Amino acid sequence: MARIALNQITRIFNATTAIADITFEVPDGQFWVMVGPSGCGKSTILRTIAGLEMATLGDLYIGDRRVNDVPARQRDVAMVFQNYALYPHMTVAENLAFGLRMRGADPDTIRPRIEAVAKSLDLTHLLDRKPGQLSGGQQQRVALGRAIARKPQAFLMDEPLSNLDAQLRDDTRAELKQLHQRLGITTIYVTHDQTEAMTLADQIVVLNQGRIQQIGTPQEIYQQPANQMVATFMGNPPMNLLNAVYLENKLHIGEQALPCPARLQSVLGDSRRESAPHRLRERFANRPGQSINLGIRPEQLQISPAGEDSGLVAQVTLVEPLGRETLVRAMVPGEERPISLLAAPEQAVQVGDRLSLQFDEQALFGFDPETGDRLL
Repeated sequence: MARIALNQITRIFNATTAIADITFEVPDGQFWVMVGPSGCGKSTILRTIAGLEMATLGDLYIGDRRVNDVPARQRDVAMVFQNYALYPHMTVAENLAFGLRMRGADPDTIRPRIEAVAKSLDLTHLLDRKPGQLSGGQQQRVALGRAIARKPQAFLMDEPLSNLDAQLRDDTRAELKQLHQRLGITTIYVTHDQTEAMTLADQIVVLNQGRIQQIGTPQEIYQQPANQMVATFMGNPPMNLLNAVYLENKLHIGEQALPCPARLQSVLGDSRRESAPHRLRERFANRPGQSINLGIRPEQLQISPAGEDSGLVAQVTLVEPLGRETLVRAMVPGEERPISLLAAPEQAVQVGDRLSLQFDEQALFGFDPETGDRLL
């Protein structure tokens, strides 16, 4: 086992920068997840660590060894791919042993190690079968077992669960987390699924357009997002964004003017004061009517009791029962995109209903509509 450190890693393909200035260090034994939309560079980073791509600039360390020029086969990391990459003509036992044989392991040690790995992954009864006789989840466990059998310094996993159905993905994700707790091997895991990232990671690296947006624990990423991209990407359903204008102590949202919550009033209303954050003084001082993107998560929106109409008004356009809760989508008059909220099953919400919504001002976020920077 070993730490993995990237220092200003940049990868350029034919004058196109795929990743730029990637810097982070995964301590020995931790499970880190890289997450982001398709094309953000997360697989390129993983392949660079594995040695399948070579960094254009920067330094890469596995343990205390700089490995920029070290071939992939000598880096002592095991990679688990999205498509399993099993040999169809070999049995499960032969697939598990393949990496060990290729590395010249002592034949007397191979069988005991394979049996131990098979037992830990519940594959013992499948050792004589070939991949074509296995389910997707079983094939994925064989791919994981092949990596484990090698006892590498680190695991690199590139969306290993994306080919599984929903229930199997949940089960395999739980198995993977328990496996890491037992083995404690340094792991870097790539996914576009923010649920996998939140449930598996010690630390999450959020990427967009080849650059790191934020690094933090799952709770830090969710509760204190660095910018609008992180805030809207992490969370299911995603955070709502409302185009607001602060003017004359009110927030103008679409066709409505609401009293500005005290938390925002103290910042936006006094943005010219020296005590206000510098970035707010620059954005709001002497600029009445400056816009701001307000962020509020669906679970923070509450439907006001019947007869009350003092909150944010929205009209229901879609109702999606989910069992323990109901996902409601509604349009705020004057806004271009719908908002989402979660209602209790006993709240009889129907398409066409006019709702008055309340929210805790402490749950509000504010983002610069031009740069996406978090202001509040």
